[in-house]
Amino acid sequence: MEKVGGARKAAVLLLSMGAEEAAGILRYMGRSEVEAITVEIAKLKRVEPALQEEVLNEFYHLSQADRQIAEGGADLAKEMLERAFDDQRAGEIMHRLRNFLQKRPFEILRKADASQISVLVQDEHPQTIAVILSYTEPAQSAAVLSALPSDLQTEVARRIALMGRPAPEVIKEIEGLIEQKLSDLAADESSGGTGGLNVIVPILNNTERAAERQIMSALDEQNPELAENIRNRMFVFENIVQLDDRAIQKVLRRVDNKTLALAMKGAASDVAERLMKNLSQKAAELLRDDMDVLGPVRIRDVEQAQREIVSIIRQLEDAGEIIISRGEKDDFIL
Repeated sequence: MEKVGGARKAAVLLLSMGAEEAAGILRYMGRSEVEAITVEIAKLKRVEPALQEEVLNEFYHLSQADRQIAEGGADLAKEMLERAFDDQRAGEIMHRLRNFLQKRPFEILRKADASQISVLVQDEHPQTIAVILSYTEPAQSAAVLSALPSDLQTEVARRIALMGRPAPEVIKEIEGLIEQKLSDLAADESSGGTGGLNVIVPILNNTERAAERQIMSALDEQNPELAENIRNRMFVFENIVQLDDRAIQKVLRRVDNKTLALAMKGAASDVAERLMKNLSQKAAELLRDDMDVLGPVRIRDVEQAQREIVSIIRQLEDAGEIIISRGEKDDFIL
């Protein structure tokens, strides 16, 4: 079979998935990668079964090898690849994997306990802490952030939210500092990351509720626009399925019919089903009629309606009338 390029392989792989799963993967790719792959998808009128099997087989073995390397089993990964491919092909794949992993910074933190990282960073500059926490797992970063003094928590959270991609020389300098302080830890793989809202939101979602509220309150005073942007990301309209039925019913009682009908026009099927379930039969029928009467609507109007409902949810949570479960840290007494 002729040699197939990376973009075409990615296109074949995405075509083998459902549309929703494929879209989810594309969201994590850069613009140039998405363009190259979508071009290949457009070219592929039909995927030959043999090509699909080859791509899926390679993807499976590549992912298994990546996992083995992540767990420190590079030799096992190499052996597995050699069984699946010829020696030359296995060597090429291992070389690509190792190069990829070596480029990912702050691997030494992957195996460090959050308490160790807290001790490590407590005397460092807030910007240094922000860079470090933007590269660790959200739950790990949340534990470290919660352990910092309250004034430092806010400053670090603000810097993470506003930070772009750190310069390579900055990362290298901080890595050197970490390696000095945690020289007993070995580095095999790293979790990549950058700053910005996509980093700070999952960290705050996993932060203890008291610390989260303190940070957001301080950000409200320092940078109201940034605080609002973070809140908009922390709970979006689709997250309404995380609420229990009683909470959803409280929300629906505060939403007017026109706003709800607009919001529902762009709702995912699971969200629509959950909302309908919490309406009376008569109210559900009236809502369907209202949606039909609306006809085609502008996307921006649907998004505005959904934001209004999210705002009501946040108001109810602030008033203690409903609870939004975030992460895995909430304990309840029934």
